[in-house]
Amino acid sequence: MFGIRFIKVQPTTYLLQYKSGKIVREGAGLSFFYYAPTTSIAAVPIGSQDIPFIFKEMSSDFQEIAIQGQVTYRIINPRQIAQLLNFSLDSTGKAYISDDPEKLPQRVINLIRVMIRKQLQNLSLRKALASSDFLTDTVIGSISEAKEISSVGVEVMGFSILSITPNPDTARALEAETREQLLKEADEAIYARRNSAVEQERAIKENELKTEIAIQEKQHEMRQADLKFNISFEENKKQLVELSVENARQEAESKAYSVSAMMKALSGVDPKTLQALASLGMKPEQLIALAFQELAGRAGRIGQLNVSPDLLRELMSSEAQR
Repeated sequence: MFGIRFIKVQPTTYLLQYKSGKIVREGAGLSFFYYAPTTSIAAVPIGSQDIPFIFKEMSSDFQEIAIQGQVTYRIINPRQIAQLLNFSLDSTGKAYISDDPEKLPQRVINLIRVMIRKQLQNLSLRKALASSDFLTDTVIGSISEAKEISSVGVEVMGFSILSITPNPDTARALEAETREQLLKEADEAIYARRNSAVEQERAIKENELKTEIAIQEKQHEMRQADLKFNISFEENKKQLVELSVENARQEAESKAYSVSAMMKALSGVDPKTLQALASLGMKPEQLIALAFQELAGRAGRIGQLNVSPDLLRELMSSEAQR
């Protein structure tokens, strides 16, 4: 009504009221009435802004890389940025009359892109894919000193790289190469395991062979000991036989000498006397046998000899008892 307007903003918005080219009122979260025909209002958002980004760059070996991340910034000097960019509101006080506020996030992203490109020019594809931490530290360290940021009164609060990926064809090639490398390492692991099994089997065979050799040596020692024992036994046996033969010979010589001496002593004795001496101490059956022998020596002079059955029975009974 009559050009009088009312404006009220949140604490995250900084208002600057211009009148006749001069700032007559400024602050965050203000609310007031103003006369629209003679007043200009600039609304600068001072809250933190999260801006996601994704762009493509080239590595040092001319491979395309997609970089995705996020940057967080806020305006710390509203008066300064209001002098460089147009944050003026329209006559309704609800919309900007310029697209400068929308260009600010793109300016920040472009600056970050330039910094990342400068680093990627020195990195190969493989190194670039694993350089998210390096790029993050580099950008954070450089952007705080960049004049393009400090000159407009902007502060970068955070920066992070979410992913660094190659194009699909390169990704498939790297995946195939990595797969082949993994398969090669798996084959090498299988070969190493088999080789280890062969080595263990060989060690087992060697231990078995050493055990068999030790057993054979022990058995050989036992056979040698048995052989030595048998030789010693045979030598002792030989000595025993020789000693037995010598004893038998000496005993025979002793008996022969005794018989010779007896025969020499009895050479002049009457045979009847010798026979009588021989019959001394004989058993009855021996005497009967001697009598029969005597009869047999005189068989030519005996016409008939009668032997009673009782005598024969008695002789047979004596023989059976023996």
